Amino acid sequence: MTAEPRQLPVTVLVVAKAPVPGLAKTRLAATLGDEAAAEIAAAALLDTLDAVAGAPIEARVVAMTGELDRACGAAEIRDRLAAFTVIDQRGDDFAARLANAHDDAAALTGRPVLQIGMDTPQVSAALLTDCARTLLTAPAVLGMARDGGWWVLGVADAATAKCLLDVPMSGSDTGAVTLRALQDTGVSVELVPELHDVDTVDDIEAVRTRCGPSSRFVATTRRAGV
Repeated sequence: MTAEPRQLPVTVLVVAKAPVPGLAKTRLAATLGDEAAAEIAAAALLDTLDAVAGAPIEARVVAMTGELDRACGAAEIRDRLAAFTVIDQRGDDFAARLANAHDDAAALTGRPVLQIGMDTPQVSAALLTDCARTLLTAPAVLGMARDGGWWVLGVADAATAKCLLDVPMSGSDTGAVTLRALQDTGVSVELVPELHDVDTVDDIEAVRTRCGPSSRFVATTRRAGV
């Protein structure tokens, strides 16, 4: 049996938005207020970055948008980002920014790209490792989210992610439409475990129960009284 390399030749890409009060997690903010919602978003981002940092993969990239200087947790986020290559998001809408981030990350590293967001703070290094390992044997991987979207997309060839340009984002069928769009490119898609992401207050408990004991998301949501 051939031993698995210590570091998997995969790039994990985090597509993130600076957690600025009034701009981050607006559906949470409608219930909890702008500051609390942004603090929760910052905690979710930091938990996500911790999971990525703990996975044995060769490259870690964050595609960032927004003014980090105005964000909650800015200093801690900057410290954590020191372990990542940080690039700017580019594109006129979210689908374009996702597709372009795949292109940019692949151009930087020359590796298959496994992309996640910052809405699943319960994600673990072990789960990301399993997804990365799957991507090494499949042209694409996709993890559905409970709300009908998706939480992770991996492509062996960044050009495959261009199919996202035709997918309406943030809909109740975005995951299913993304799966069809990937299949329409002619590649086979391996599905990985479904996760519950955080959009509203009603999502918090389901996510919190899956987080680790040192999770910032757990501590921050409890401080917010949720």
